Amino acid sequence: MRNMSKKPVITIGREYGAGGRTVAKALSRAFDIPWYDRDFVKMTSEDSGYTVDEINRDGEEISSRTKLIDAIFSNASYTSAHDAIFNAQRKEIVKLAANAPCIIVGRCSNVVLREANIPSFDIFLYGSLEFRMKRAAELGENKDMDLQKYVEQRDVYRSNYYKTYTKKSMGDYHDYDICVDMSSVGTEKGIEMIISALKGILE
Repeated sequence: MRNMSKKPVITIGREYGAGGRTVAKALSRAFDIPWYDRDFVKMTSEDSGYTVDEINRDGEEISSRTKLIDAIFSNASYTSAHDAIFNAQRKEIVKLAANAPCIIVGRCSNVVLREANIPSFDIFLYGSLEFRMKRAAELGENKDMDLQKYVEQRDVYRSNYYKTYTKKSMGDYHDYDICVDMSSVGTEKGIEMIISALKGILE
């Protein structure tokens, strides 16, 4: 991270259930800058022609089966929905970050901005399975699926997505300015640590 203004562009990568939205909201309040996660989907939909449902389904996760199918059919004339949506989201990420300080959750935004030569402070949040299962239970997104299986599946899908579009492994500390084990320090302390690190850099 270099040449950052007094109000930063921040990216948050995270394991499922590690508290990405919670941290984004807290940083938004602390630095008085907007944050983008699910509302980002609507913006991408308006500019890309894909529906919100399509982007929610294909916009940040890739199953192992889908990854295999894309690999089989990959050629110069084939573009998967994942590829098209990723390209649309990449344009939105660059546009948002180039215009004003903001916080962007997920979607390979740390690498996207690096490739666009836009300075950012890149965070990765992770935690024990037990910690993240507790958070997942509160979210209730697993429906009828076993909670542990659901959390592990979401991690695999996000990891596949990150690997596909960055050629890197999600969670590798080389790709971030700070990595925080939220299960070890707790959500509140983790947020305090991140804010302190950012203020130290910006002073």
